[in-house]
Amino acid sequence: MAEKISGSDAALKVIEEWGVDHIYGYPGGSFDSTMNALYNQSNKLKFIQVRHEEAGALAASAEAKLTGKIAVTFGSAGPGAVHLMNGLYDARQDHVPVLAIVAQVPSTKMNADNFQAIDEEPIFDDVSVWNRTVSSAQSVPAVVDEAIRQAYKHNGVAVVTIPKDFGWAMIDDTFVSNAKNHVDPIYPAPRAESIEKAVELIKSAKAPMIYFGIGAKRAAKELQAVSEKYKMPLVSSVLAKGILEEKYPAYLGSAGRVAPKPGAEIGFATDLILWVGNDSPFSRFLFNPNAKVIQIDIDNEKIGKRHVIDVPLLADAKEALAAIAAKGEELSPTPFYNAALEDKKNWNEWQDSFKNSEEVPLRPEPIFDVLNKTASDQAVFAVDVGNVNINFERLLDIRADQKWTTSGQYATMGYGLPASIAAKIAFPHRDVYSLSGDGGFAMLMEEILTQVKYQLHVVNIVFSNETLGFIEAEQRDDTHQPLSGVDLPDTDWATTAKGMGAEGFTVRTLQEMKDAIKAAAETSKPVVIDVKLTHEMPLTTEHMFLDPAVYPQDQIDEYVAKYQAQDLKPFSYFLAQAGGEQAKSNVVEEKPEAVESTDVVSGASQHV
Repeated sequence: MAEKISGSDAALKVIEEWGVDHIYGYPGGSFDSTMNALYNQSNKLKFIQVRHEEAGALAASAEAKLTGKIAVTFGSAGPGAVHLMNGLYDARQDHVPVLAIVAQVPSTKMNADNFQAIDEEPIFDDVSVWNRTVSSAQSVPAVVDEAIRQAYKHNGVAVVTIPKDFGWAMIDDTFVSNAKNHVDPIYPAPRAESIEKAVELIKSAKAPMIYFGIGAKRAAKELQAVSEKYKMPLVSSVLAKGILEEKYPAYLGSAGRVAPKPGAEIGFATDLILWVGNDSPFSRFLFNPNAKVIQIDIDNEKIGKRHVIDVPLLADAKEALAAIAAKGEELSPTPFYNAALEDKKNWNEWQDSFKNSEEVPLRPEPIFDVLNKTASDQAVFAVDVGNVNINFERLLDIRADQKWTTSGQYATMGYGLPASIAAKIAFPHRDVYSLSGDGGFAMLMEEILTQVKYQLHVVNIVFSNETLGFIEAEQRDDTHQPLSGVDLPDTDWATTAKGMGAEGFTVRTLQEMKDAIKAAAETSKPVVIDVKLTHEMPLTTEHMFLDPAVYPQDQIDEYVAKYQAQDLKPFSYFLAQAGGEQAKSNVVEEKPEAVESTDVVSGASQHV
């Protein structure tokens, strides 16, 4: 006779066998059977009680991004299930494996207008790669096992809905999971003829560059090898920040709205792009559309999705780049390459000039300089959405074994706090920071209580500027409309944090920031540092009026004065100094007549 086990205990047993040791969620009556199973198995599987199901789903998404492994969250029937949606969409958009366990009313009361009963399965269809409602108690463990397999296979969200009575029902404890059979996929090798074509295109280009995404995360050495051999500057997607050391001379940072100036500029001057493991939805707007493109990706569906492709390479990035680096002769630096390096130097010197600024309210440069100097080589940064993305991307120097995460293509505010909880649980011995604007922090700041409950030493930094800065800039610069709905009340976040059981510090000067960071290192409690930040917006690279060959002088003067950009020069200046010519492009940003046009397309997630 087989031993008996409850359906919920069987489900958790499968989850444990897949290497999961904690689950994020919030209890509800429809989830009682699984809460009982969590109690039974508390020595193996820890329950993390968040304060809102959205935070649990966001934490699971962040954990999957940081670790590459399946993460698990749950919600009770009805409202608990619906609350999961925002976090699950974040996982969907950034392509990471997450399992969502969703409770349902007892099977005998489904479809009968019962309390908190809704038809849950259809609402998860769009967000998931696999979505099933369990139809019998005996099938519970098999369905959960298959859900995890599908989440890994498709790098996405798998949803399992379990009626309450199936969780309580006793079944035979005979199921064996497939966890031991899980192996990493084998990717295709690059074709020799495609490598030949790629190298020939690179050799014939006057202004070649590399544009890489997180698909190149294991190929840092190969990226550098290709860059150095063929003298190609490198630009990344925002999410690929950290693959290369920030100080690597030919790495110009990311492209797009949140990018540093050099990364935002050279795409319009290139004539060839080596496009590696990158699926940013805004890529088509960031480069000369006349440039030739060599694209490397392991997913055939991604090739040609964002740009017309001249040479497709369906292959692993590391292997394909190594093959390109091994082929052909080393090239001499081009004017384009030399200009790119000088542009980066100019940008870095300009940013560094503000590091010791005593301006009040504070500029972001001195705050991030403190973080760069005090965060350990093991630090993890959980970054919210808004102007904090811009400042983080430009000013935080990711180095050594540091990690970071943000809400990429979905760009949901409120991400920072839940992500920091996931980071501290996944990496308990690392120093963890959440970085949020006052808008994003307020959305899920109740999760400070979760940090307090589980004694998670996280340093939460709130950049308080009393506005939804990212949206304010859109309204001012993109749609040229009166500011509407972006103002935020000044709030004493330090006192609020203390009321929740955390430590709190208000920072108005650079010295106070240094003191707060020192004090944060001397406590085991969660810490909230409320930085009273300038209301001035970060320098915009979307509407960058610096080039006298393109824009009238009065517009340049206004831009320079607004952003204290007297020492910045356009890329065209460095290109001319190096003896090069601007590539032919029909990009509208280069035309003076386009300056006054109104772009009514939201750029809310153009930081990807």
